[in-house]
Amino acid sequence: MSSEQTESLPDHKYRDKRVLVTGAAGFIGFSLSRRLLAAGANVIGLDCLNEYYDVNLKRSRLEILAQNSNFEFVKEDLINTNALLEIFAKHRFDFVFNLAAQAGVRHSLKKPMDYVDSNLVGFVGLLEGCRHHEVKHFVFASSSSVYGLNTTMPFSVHDNVDHPVSLYAASKKANELMAHSYAHLYALPVTGLRFFTVYGPWGRPDMALFLFASKMLRGEPIDVYNNGDMMRDFTYIDDIVDGVCRVGVNIPSGNSQWSSDAPDPATSPAPYQLYNIGNNDCVTLMEFVHAIERALDKKATINYMPMQPGDVRKTSANIDSITRDTGFAPRTSLEDGIAAFISWYREYYGE
Repeated sequence: MSSEQTESLPDHKYRDKRVLVTGAAGFIGFSLSRRLLAAGANVIGLDCLNEYYDVNLKRSRLEILAQNSNFEFVKEDLINTNALLEIFAKHRFDFVFNLAAQAGVRHSLKKPMDYVDSNLVGFVGLLEGCRHHEVKHFVFASSSSVYGLNTTMPFSVHDNVDHPVSLYAASKKANELMAHSYAHLYALPVTGLRFFTVYGPWGRPDMALFLFASKMLRGEPIDVYNNGDMMRDFTYIDDIVDGVCRVGVNIPSGNSQWSSDAPDPATSPAPYQLYNIGNNDCVTLMEFVHAIERALDKKATINYMPMQPGDVRKTSANIDSITRDTGFAPRTSLEDGIAAFISWYREYYGE
């Protein structure tokens, strides 16, 4: 990274700020917390440590964060609204980053109520905490899943997204609508980030890279859906965190050019903004598999499977808005990102 790029990073703006990161034991929340702590922020990390995937992995992440004296972990569930509001009253946060959610498209087909509790009830609790305690900016995780049946590529935040194909996606679309109502009613600055297939070290065990690498190392076959006819905008975790940090200090004030005759879904007269945050370079699932094979120096045995309910064939992010407004520019190649994950995986699991 050049000196000019380094100088443009927003890290110094977080020094001594009080920041809440929900989902701090999760993949993105952990990675964001590390970056904020390195920038000199005081971070409260909130997580309920649910058992959606290996809790030991979550605890390992927290052990790393706890090495910094500016980090405090709070074990709490977002649905406990009274406890949540007490946390807000005690710490008086400058910034709130909501990375907590019940994740996973396929899990939403089996246990839909998990998504109502975490992604809807818990989300309102955070909005209430922010509006009652003068939070400067509430940044929350949305998802590329909201694009649903849309097929115009690349996906644009300026397009309508009223046809989700999973409850998970619907809950994220609901978050965007709920956040806008608070921005409109209470002038609460809010920004939603539609993440596109995040991967890298410390990643989630239910995601493709983790699943494929672990099975290939054990000599087990991997399941490739839609017979491999899938494309994804894989985005490396360090690039994602850089974008989130840039967005956090880019506080929306409202779009004075917004028109009710031709409403733009991504902006508002209220202090509200939506961004895609992705790599802007989608690849086929088979290209992804071949990159893992090269990193492992091992051939995959593949079970070709039909398309799964709730999945979409292709995702591709238009990131013009976030690049224009924050300078976000993903820099990590797929080969380098996968190599970094494999190196971490082998060290962590001893394989």
